[in-house]
Amino acid sequence: MDCSYRDIAKMIDHSLLNPALTMDALEQGCLMAREYDVASVCILPYRLKRCAEILQESSVKASTTIGFPHGGHASAVKLAETKQALSDGAEELDMVVNVSRVLSGDWHGAREDIEVVVVATHAAGRKIKVIFENCYLKDEHKIRLCEICSELGADWIKTSTGYGPGGATIEDVRLMRAHAAPQVQIKAAGGVRDLDALLAFRALGATRVGASRTDKILDECRRRLEKRP
Repeated sequence: MDCSYRDIAKMIDHSLLNPALTMDALEQGCLMAREYDVASVCILPYRLKRCAEILQESSVKASTTIGFPHGGHASAVKLAETKQALSDGAEELDMVVNVSRVLSGDWHGAREDIEVVVVATHAAGRKIKVIFENCYLKDEHKIRLCEICSELGADWIKTSTGYGPGGATIEDVRLMRAHAAPQVQIKAAGGVRDLDALLAFRALGATRVGASRTDKILDECRRRLEKRP
């Protein structure tokens, strides 16, 4: 493994999006993520403000979701969610595209839906990840979304919510890296359950992964690093 602990930890967005997580579980998840010094915590929106408080004075960023998990919210609602999240301390946002518009071939509407969130996020000096939810899409949809997100200046494009019928795949990450502009980063999410999966996506150019088994992944990372000659 030709990388450091920090290299791996700073790839992980620790996911606290399971709707059954209690307030105590959300709190403990934020504390764990801070201890392991990951890239960010992506938390249920209603606890974002508390998440930002816990992560204050750490290098871990507070983040949340927009239009999650299905992407079918009206664009005005996504914009309102964005403004609320930014007010609550979000440094990064993960928004879901309008899958229905994409599958309908309504590219003008799909683009406008992404644009309102990208513009508002960047105006606040924050960063945005655009979730495709690839399990519902054909390759031609994914490629067009790569082009749109490149034109709009999205910071990341992301494979999946983790709550659809499929998650990140090697094929999708390879395709997204091939068709997105070089400055647009790739996030793999959905099914990244161990260090080997993370390393496989890293090798393809992904710079972030979404994970809920963060402690297990990073404990294994430390074990392997300790064994290096």
